[in-house]
Amino acid sequence: MAERETHVVVIGGGLAGLAAAAYLARGGRDVVLVEKAAAVGGRARTQSDDGFELNLGAHALYRRGAGAAVLQELGVSVAGGRPTGEGGYAMHGGAMHTLPVGFVSLLTTGLLRPGEKIEAGRLFAGLRHVDGERIQDLPLSSWLARIHSPVVRQLLEATARVATYTNDPEHMSAGAALDQMQRALASGVLYLHHGWQTLVDGLRRVAEDAGVLILERHPAVAIERGPDVRGVRLDDGRTLACGTVIVAGGPDTVAMLAGAPDRSSVVSEWAARARPVRAASLDVALRVLPRPHATFALGIDEPLYASVHSAVARLGPEGGAVVHVMRYGGLAGDPAAAVERQLARFLDALQPGWRDHVVRQRFLPDLVVAHALPEAALGGTRGRPGPEVPDVPGLYVAGDWVGPEGLLADASLASARAAAFAILARETRVTSAA
Repeated sequence: MAERETHVVVIGGGLAGLAAAAYLARGGRDVVLVEKAAAVGGRARTQSDDGFELNLGAHALYRRGAGAAVLQELGVSVAGGRPTGEGGYAMHGGAMHTLPVGFVSLLTTGLLRPGEKIEAGRLFAGLRHVDGERIQDLPLSSWLARIHSPVVRQLLEATARVATYTNDPEHMSAGAALDQMQRALASGVLYLHHGWQTLVDGLRRVAEDAGVLILERHPAVAIERGPDVRGVRLDDGRTLACGTVIVAGGPDTVAMLAGAPDRSSVVSEWAARARPVRAASLDVALRVLPRPHATFALGIDEPLYASVHSAVARLGPEGGAVVHVMRYGGLAGDPAAAVERQLARFLDALQPGWRDHVVRQRFLPDLVVAHALPEAALGGTRGRPGPEVPDVPGLYVAGDWVGPEGLLADASLASARAAAFAILARETRVTSAA
């Protein structure tokens, strides 16, 4: 028996689910959002502890990406600071060098020899002219192979890693990676004041103001359907009757909820081919930063990253610091303890003595950065599924693995908008036909 009837049920209260729900409610639809956790937000939640605010690993919002455009359209304010690369270091062969992020640092860095500096300068200057759409089906490793110098090749690969949060050049689409690198180099990113919880809270506010009913601690266990969607069954046995569902989660979640046991269904194919993107993260709150001017380090021959986010964003008390240290690719078969030690040693190189000032330290060994890598073999971002599930009328998907636009949060928010608009357009066509 249905507990209530509604137009649309959104499953999942991360950024994509909240944004899709807000768009639909503003479009006049009755919307219920169900979230299995105790609070919405998903991977965008921020933990507050002793006055410090720690995201779940390093988060950055692209200033002119699709995500920022969606947030502006919905009226969610964004405030933060822009890291410039000043105070940045490149680690190669165990040694720290000035990170080449501009003309002066390129000239002075000890990372590259004179001829390599010329090659690197030409490559970075030429990135803006690369048409990523034409190389979506080319692996990033193949694109990098054209670079003569091994160190310059590693530098470009490291730049791709930090832009995409991905360490898989053999499978990663060169077009997807280069599009993201172009966006990063052209307009930069923001580290958000008070963490990404501000986005969660802002999206929740606009969704509820538009009339969305949010049910936390309400796991969905199945989508009820005949040929068409009929409702969503919750773990307590109740059913929310509806004709439309958006699953704002990964492809495995969609396949499980849609009851797709055979691999011939579309959602099962999506789940089977998805290659999740993972990272390990050491998140640290410090009473004081030992080296205030050393704010960033990038591994050139190892997939490592460290950034003092509090250098540009308000994330803790005066004088304190929030640092995120990451290994792209996650554990990759290594023991968690060994990876944690590797990240701690990397921070030692950037901030010697940091261990004496720890207020809070958290190791996250296996973060899911994105639910599916935009693979060259699958056509990169243009090969990702659209929001409409073709063999289940009334079922839609949204998330970082959906739609042709952007990566990470940009893809999540852009696909949420696309899913909501597709539903509104479909219902308008149905109403007009009737």
